[in-house]
Amino acid sequence: MTSVDARSSVIGEYTPDPRRWRALTVCLIAGFMTLLDVSIVNVALPSMQDGLHATASDLSWVISGYALTFGLVLVAAGRLGDDRGRKRMFLAGLVLFTATSALAGAATSGTWLVVARLLQGAAGGLLNPQVIGVIQQLFRGKERGRAFGLFGAVVGISTAIGPLLGGLLLQGFGDQEGWRFVFYVNLPIGVLALFAGARLLPHDRIDRNGSRHTLDLVGVVLLGAAVVTIMLPLIQAEKHPSGAPWWLLVVGVALLAGFVGWERRYGRRGRQPLVDLALLRTRSYAMGTSLGLAYFAGFTGIFFVITLFFQRGLDYTPLQAGAAMLPFAIGSAGAAALGGRIVSRYGRALVVLGVLAVAVGLVGTDLVLGAFTGGHVGLVTALPLAVAGIGSGLTIAPNQTLTLAEVPPAEGGTAAGVLQTGQRIGSAIGTAVAGALFFGSLATTHGDYHQAAALGIRGSIALVLVALLVGLVDLAFDRRHHRNR
Repeated sequence: MTSVDARSSVIGEYTPDPRRWRALTVCLIAGFMTLLDVSIVNVALPSMQDGLHATASDLSWVISGYALTFGLVLVAAGRLGDDRGRKRMFLAGLVLFTATSALAGAATSGTWLVVARLLQGAAGGLLNPQVIGVIQQLFRGKERGRAFGLFGAVVGISTAIGPLLGGLLLQGFGDQEGWRFVFYVNLPIGVLALFAGARLLPHDRIDRNGSRHTLDLVGVVLLGAAVVTIMLPLIQAEKHPSGAPWWLLVVGVALLAGFVGWERRYGRRGRQPLVDLALLRTRSYAMGTSLGLAYFAGFTGIFFVITLFFQRGLDYTPLQAGAAMLPFAIGSAGAAALGGRIVSRYGRALVVLGVLAVAVGLVGTDLVLGAFTGGHVGLVTALPLAVAGIGSGLTIAPNQTLTLAEVPPAEGGTAAGVLQTGQRIGSAIGTAVAGALFFGSLATTHGDYHQAAALGIRGSIALVLVALLVGLVDLAFDRRHHRNR
C-alpha cells in the first residue's frame, strides 16, 4: 500500500474529535515555548555573562547547545510518539522542558547553565514532533491547513518576538538577575499546558495490529551521530569559520549514508525502521523538506544579522532591537493564519509566492541599510521587514501542510521529526553563513556595521533564492502531473 493509499484509507475512518481545537491550543502553547527559547536567550547573553561570570565559550554553548540537542532527538522522538503514544511523549517532554527551564534559571555557574541548556534542548526536541503528529492525527482536509496555519503563526511569532520579550524581562527585572526570568517565564506556562494537555489531548492507541514495535537503536545512534557531526562545525562556524572542524561534515555524510543502508536492511527483516524511507520517495514530502531546509537557512540568518546590527552597530537596547523586529512578527502571524486557510486552493503556488515576497522584503531591507544611517534605521526597515514577514507566513505553514499531506497519520510524528531536523540543519547553515559574512566584513572594514549587515543579509537572500528555486521546480512537476492526469 502506498502512502497515498494509506492516507485515503485512514481518512475514510476519520471521525472528528469534538475537542480538537482546544487540544490544538495546548499544542501551540507548548510549541511556542520550545521555539521561543531559540531566540529569547540571545539578548540576555551580556546579562548572563555579568551575573555568572561566564566565559565566551559558555555563552556560545548556551546558544548552540540548545540547537544541537534539539535537532539530535527529533526523529527518534517522532518515532517514539508514533509507536508509544503521542500524548505520553508530549506530557513527558513538557515535564522535562519545564523542569530544565527551572534548572537553567537557577544556575550558579556557566557550566551549570550549559548543561541545563543541553537538557532543555533535548526536552524541546522530544516535545516538538508530538505537536505536529497530533495535528496530523486530529485534523483532515482544509481544517488541517488551518491548524498548520496557526502553527506557522506560532513559528513566526516565537522566532521574531523572542528578542522583544527578552528585552522586556531584562528591563523589568534588571540586567544582573533579569536573565533568569528568560527561563522562569516557561514555568507557569508549562504547568498550565501540562494540566490542559492531560485533559484535552486524545488518548493514545499504542497497540496497533496487536504488536508493539521495538525502537531501532542502531538507526537512532547512526542518525544522531550524523546530525551532530553535520551541525557541530556549522554551529562553531558562526563566529570562527576558519577554526570550525569542517572535516566532520565528511564524517556526517558517511554516517548518513550508513544510516540509509541500515534502514533498508532493517526494513527488509520485517521490522519497523526509525524512518520509513518510502517517505523520501514521495515527491511532495521530499521537495517540501528540501524547501524547508533551504528556507530556514535564509529565514534564521536574517534575525542573527539584524539583531547584532541593531544592538552592536546602533547601540539599541535589547528592548529596542526586539521592537524593530516586530513588523516581521506581525506580518508573519497574520499571513500564516491566512495561508493555512487558502493553501488547499492555491497549493505550491502559494509557497512560491511567499518565498518570493521574503526575497523582495530582504532586498528592500538591504537597500534601506545602504541608504540610511543613524538611530532611525529601525523605523525605515519596518516596511521591508513587514513584507518579508508576510512572505514568511505564506511559506512556513503552507509548505508544512503540503509536505505532510500524503503522510499517513500513523507516521506523522516521524515525518515531522525528519522535516524539523532539516529545518534545524538549515538554521545552522544560515546562521553560519550569515555570521561568517557579518564578522568577516567587520574584520576587513574595521567595524563598518552597515556594510557587515548588508553582506550578511545578502547571504540570507541567496539561501532564500535556493528555496525559491526548489519551490519552482516542485510547482513545475506538480502542474505537469495535473496535465498528464
